[in-house]
Amino acid sequence: MSWFVLYTKPRTEKRVAEDLEKIGIKVYCPIITEVKQWKDRKKKLKTPLFKSYVFIKLEEKKRNQVFDVPGVVRYLFWLGKPAIVRNEEIEVIQKWLEGDKVEDAKIEHLSEGDKIVIKNGVFKDEAAIIREVGKRKMRLILPKLGCTVEVLTKEVV
Repeated sequence: MSWFVLYTKPRTEKRVAEDLEKIGIKVYCPIITEVKQWKDRKKKLKTPLFKSYVFIKLEEKKRNQVFDVPGVVRYLFWLGKPAIVRNEEIEVIQKWLEGDKVEDAKIEHLSEGDKIVIKNGVFKDEAAIIREVGKRKMRLILPKLGCTVEVLTKEVV
């Protein structure tokens, strides 16, 4: 059995994951808690870490079962074949999400292009390159994961 990546309709990741579990497919949809701010309030929301993607573990011959679930669009392909995610990569994501949580961050004398190592939080011990520094947030490139993350800050010094 291998881990595959399913592409879903926007904002249906959690529902698709629940429906896939109901038909007996092992699913992993990493969830994070985000703080959304409106003019009058802040609210903590649980959102998928990867928008429009869920991971499923099943045998190659049973791959078509997933299309019985509303919201499933297609498999993610790599070099003409369905993309397979290694167990180690799933375990790394799980480890990060179980790790320390960082509520606020503080930027001190950092600028674009600087290379850093994240000291705590979901991406603890990951190397990152600073892509952009703003007044309230900073964008980091995580080369090992091939993604960009945004960090909200308390203040810029």
